[in-house]
Amino acid sequence: MKKGYLVLQSGQVYEGLRFGADTASAGELVFTTGMCGYVETLTDPSYAGQIVMQTYPLIGNYGMMAEDFEGACCVKGYVVREWCSTPSNFRCGGSLDAFLKERGIPGLCGVDTRHITRLIREEGVMPAAICDDPEAGLEAARSFVLTGTVDAVTCKEPSVYSAQGTEQFRVALLDYGAKRNIVRELQKRGCTVTVLPASTPAEDILAAGPNGVMLSNGPGDPAENTFQIAQIQKLLGKVPLFGICLGHQLTALAAGGKTFKLKYGHRGVNQPVRDLKGARTYITSQNHGYAVDADSIQTGQARFANANDGTCEGIDYPGLRAFTVQFHPEACGGPKDTAFLFDRFVNLMKGGEL
Repeated sequence: MKKGYLVLQSGQVYEGLRFGADTASAGELVFTTGMCGYVETLTDPSYAGQIVMQTYPLIGNYGMMAEDFEGACCVKGYVVREWCSTPSNFRCGGSLDAFLKERGIPGLCGVDTRHITRLIREEGVMPAAICDDPEAGLEAARSFVLTGTVDAVTCKEPSVYSAQGTEQFRVALLDYGAKRNIVRELQKRGCTVTVLPASTPAEDILAAGPNGVMLSNGPGDPAENTFQIAQIQKLLGKVPLFGICLGHQLTALAAGGKTFKLKYGHRGVNQPVRDLKGARTYITSQNHGYAVDADSIQTGQARFANANDGTCEGIDYPGLRAFTVQFHPEACGGPKDTAFLFDRFVNLMKGGEL
């Protein structure tokens, strides 16, 4: 293993050891706090354009399993304290190192991830680069701009996934970077799912006559997706609608709300969320750098809030037969506390109330 560097836009340089692809790469440096689920993290399209750093020290100990992939690997780099070169798992299909090499993604280990995490918490997420030459890395980091991510990760053609058992509903899933388990959760509930490109016009969706529409997770700044926001405006009130993560943010913007960038985001599998209409607090999986401004909500009603910082985690739109959440009820790596929200969507398609 040879030396490599993580260079931050602010000028800090961290020396480590290279693994994965032997190439240089720049992206937005973020951290995630999950103690497990690195397979799902690396294959979550919502991380498009980002260098992901794990706060948990040992990564790769159970290898990589293709059947657990949530989508394409869209990260720009991967930073860990230590990676395991000898994974042990009867399902293992290869090592973390081989996975990154095959996809041209550089990794860096041996750096003080706790120190870097504290820096990000204090200064906010920022562009960074994994490289061999710190001077060139600093230039790459300072010139990096994260934009156009939804267009980069969305599917190019529609695809259909049949319901498990008897078909009860037909759901149109707009793919802004959709995780595969969204489809699986719908299939288990008797839904045939048509996954559509993010560029699909609302008129085409409604003409197909779906029983419901799902808006998926995805990467980037929600406000830059002006076409998608306009289509959601045309869908609201016409068909039952359920939005997750980016879908939650885009729906809020379509309904006249506002979004803002968080200092360091919520990324991990241990985020507590309070139900504002009950006494429960759920542990959730999250991956977002933007949030809905709760004070800007006019059409809907805030339903969930983050127990750590109070940010908006969900909105109900009773008059429009729609609801959205910022967290991930489909989380394949867990926790599965909020999978019941898919049942809520099914009930809405049956004609039930929010």
